[in-house]
Amino acid sequence: MLLKNSVTNESPIQLPKAIKNESEIGGMKSAHIRDAVALCEYLYWLENEVPKGTVDEISGATYLDKLRSKQADFVSLSFPTISSVGPNGAVIHYFPTEATKRQLNTDEIYLVDSGGQYLDGTTDVTRTVHFGTPTSFQKECFTRVLKGHIGLACVIFPDKTKGHQLDVLARQALWKVGLDYLHGTGHGVGSFLNVHEGPQSISSRATEDAPMQEGMIVSDEPGYYEDNSFGIRIESLVVTVKATTPNQYKNVQYLTFEPITLVPLMKKMIDTHLLTADEIEWVNAYHAQCREIIGKELEKQNKQDVLEWLKRETSPITV
Repeated sequence: MLLKNSVTNESPIQLPKAIKNESEIGGMKSAHIRDAVALCEYLYWLENEVPKGTVDEISGATYLDKLRSKQADFVSLSFPTISSVGPNGAVIHYFPTEATKRQLNTDEIYLVDSGGQYLDGTTDVTRTVHFGTPTSFQKECFTRVLKGHIGLACVIFPDKTKGHQLDVLARQALWKVGLDYLHGTGHGVGSFLNVHEGPQSISSRATEDAPMQEGMIVSDEPGYYEDNSFGIRIESLVVTVKATTPNQYKNVQYLTFEPITLVPLMKKMIDTHLLTADEIEWVNAYHAQCREIIGKELEKQNKQDVLEWLKRETSPITV
C-alpha cells in the first residue's frame, strides 16, 4: 500500500550510478583479470578431475569459490554459483542441493555461472564446457549461441540506443533454425555493488530498458536450453565505449562494446563451419587478448600449469 506522499518515479541516482567513471571501469577490468585466473584454474582442474568421477555440482562450486577467495581484494561471491550438469543445466537459475546434485562426467555438458565481489569491482561470467565429446547438435547449439554473443559484442550503434533494439542480434542465429531462449540477453552490473543493476538492460521487453550510454557495463549472455537434456550459456561483461566510424550522421556519436571478461571459450564446442570469417577472426582476437592479459597474471601468480592450459585453449581456430 502506497502512502499518500509516496514517490514512485525512478531514483535520480540510478542513471549516474550506471555510467561508470574511469576509476570504476579500471577497477572492474582489474577485478576481472584476477577473477579470470580463478576461473581458468577451475576449468583446468576440472579437465583433470572430472574423468576420475570425483566432482559433483556442489563440490565443484565449492572448489571454485575457494579459488576466488584466494585472489587479492576478494570480499564475497556476487551470487550463489550456478553449477549444473546435463538436464540441470536446462534449468536457467538452477542451484545445486544435496537432493538434486549430479556428478560431473565426460558424457554431458557442464554450465557454470559464477562471480565475485572484489573491492575494485564485481564479476559475473558463464562458461559452458564438455569434458568428453559433444554431439553435433550440442555443437550447433553452442555455436549459434556464440554467433549471437559475437553479434552483440561487435555491434556499432548510435548513442542512446535502447537495449531492446539490440536484443535480436543475440537471437537471430538461433531463430534461423527455430530455437530461442526465455531470458534477457543482458543486465547492468554495479561496481562492487549489485550484480544486477539498472536501469539499462538488453532484452525483448521494450518498456524496461534505458538508453545505452558510454561507460555503462552490461552482460552479453545469450543461451539455449534443451529441456531435460542440457543448457548452454555464454556470458561476458562488456563496457560501452565510443566507436570510430568513417561518418557521423547528424553529429551523433556511435558506440560499441569492449570486453571486460577474459575467459576462453571451449573450442571443442564450436562448429567452425557455422562461423563466418569475421566471426572466426573475432574468436581468435578475443582468445589472443585472454592469452596476453590473463597469461601475464598467471605468470605473476606463478601458475605455470594453468598458463600452459590457457595457451592451448586460446590457440587459433580455423575452418
